[in-house]
Amino acid sequence: MTFLPIVARELRVTARRRGTFWTRTLVALIAIGVGTFLYLANIDAAPQDVARRIFFGLMAVSMFFCLYAGRYSTADCLSVEKRQGTLGLLFLTDLRGYDVVLGKLAATSLNGFYCLLAVFPVFAVPLLLGGITNGQFWRVILVLTVTFVFSLSVGMFVSALSRDARKAMGSNLLVLLLIVAIPGSCGALMFYLNPTHPFPFVLLVSCPLYTLYLCDESQYFLQPVFFWQSVALLHLITWILLGAASWAVRHSWQDKPSRARGWSWSRFLDWLRFGPVNKRAQYRRQLLDANPFYWLAARSKFKPYHVWGVLLCIAAWWVWAQFQIGVLWLDPRVSGTNFATAIMLNVALKLWLGLEASRQLAEERQGGSFELLLSTPLELRDILNGQRLALKRQFLAPILVSAVLVLGFMVQAVDHAPMDRSLLVELWLGGLLMFGLDVIALYWMAMYCALTTQTPNQAAVSSIVRIVVAPAVVFAAVAVLGKLYAFFAGRPGPGPGFYLFWWFGLGLAADVAYGFMARRRLLSRFRQLACQGVARKAG
Repeated sequence: MTFLPIVARELRVTARRRGTFWTRTLVALIAIGVGTFLYLANIDAAPQDVARRIFFGLMAVSMFFCLYAGRYSTADCLSVEKRQGTLGLLFLTDLRGYDVVLGKLAATSLNGFYCLLAVFPVFAVPLLLGGITNGQFWRVILVLTVTFVFSLSVGMFVSALSRDARKAMGSNLLVLLLIVAIPGSCGALMFYLNPTHPFPFVLLVSCPLYTLYLCDESQYFLQPVFFWQSVALLHLITWILLGAASWAVRHSWQDKPSRARGWSWSRFLDWLRFGPVNKRAQYRRQLLDANPFYWLAARSKFKPYHVWGVLLCIAAWWVWAQFQIGVLWLDPRVSGTNFATAIMLNVALKLWLGLEASRQLAEERQGGSFELLLSTPLELRDILNGQRLALKRQFLAPILVSAVLVLGFMVQAVDHAPMDRSLLVELWLGGLLMFGLDVIALYWMAMYCALTTQTPNQAAVSSIVRIVVAPAVVFAAVAVLGKLYAFFAGRPGPGPGFYLFWWFGLGLAADVAYGFMARRRLLSRFRQLACQGVARKAG
């Protein structure tokens, strides 16, 4: 028998796809664009400083890609086979667990790995400008490669144990945090409680971010042992996770009978999600009486508490920041903390709402349930109203509380502002107004993308990119062009009012254009969009 037959087959199939070539080409062009943007943004700096800023910017973006893309690629690759009942067919042959795991790993990771390879030549450009050594360059390449494979192994391990797609995505993020963030957080807490003792850097060796930090020439020569220990530990954890996934995939694909009594993890998770068993019927009747689709989208009783939990974490960060500053409300640095807190509230709520607004519709479309839903007396307005009620139940109160907090931050910032207060008021009020417009546009755009993309994650990413990311990218380009104009013309750069106009105008244009387009198409073509995935499968 050929060694690793699935790996060989999947590599051949994936390498021959046209999308593989275009994906890596697009990523290389994006990396070139990011490098060009950073170069133009720092054109008046010394060449060595420009090189380091380009290198560090690409390094940060690539690390985020490695930590996210790896888990995203493998999070549902085995669990989807379990749901479809096809995983057991593979074990009717003489395939072993590692054949299946490594085959799926090759099939799902080749595009991401090619994208990472496409970025590496762009990393070499700062070497020509100086400020970056050959050793630093190769250490960063090594750390990014090891981190990407480590992220793949985390997703593969969780997918081998899971059956539900959402649980797989949430669980692999939890496993990643347990390995990457928890040991370092414990070390930081120990140092905070006992600052006389040195910081326990050994607890950071499982964190790829710390390994990337040690790639810098000055840090590497101070702690070379920690760098290689961290690389070796990440490599070891990767093989442990892949080995555990190879064992688990042979023992977790069968449908197991549910236990009538006793405790189990699934029962505990259901309790966390749906509440106590004796109260579920009453909650179900309450939602069904309001709207049947409302019950479908809001079955998870404790979802609003999850949002409140995130807001409490942001509030805890604000309290800690104020404690570190030492003087509440009077120190000018408080305004910066308040502004950062407002940004965190804005980004967290918008991203979460974009994810939730698309999730239920995308799952129903992916599972082919709309054929059944649309054959019932439910009409389009009932489905949209049920989705609106579910989002209102989960996000309305947190959004209102966040708006009140932001208004309080604005009043404090205006009272202690050394700059033009009218411009500061316009900035804060414009941010609040833009947040409301973004929420409305995300509501319509996310539901439209849920019916036009393949997976719930793609729907969320597509809507967020159009409403949130695209205007920010264009605004960054305008800011760079303004700086270039001032540099070459020898004149002062545009004032704050210029940037405020472009920021608000670009966001408003994106909200109006995409929001109205999505609303019009959703209301006029809902049945066609909802059933086109089913029609393709039948065809």
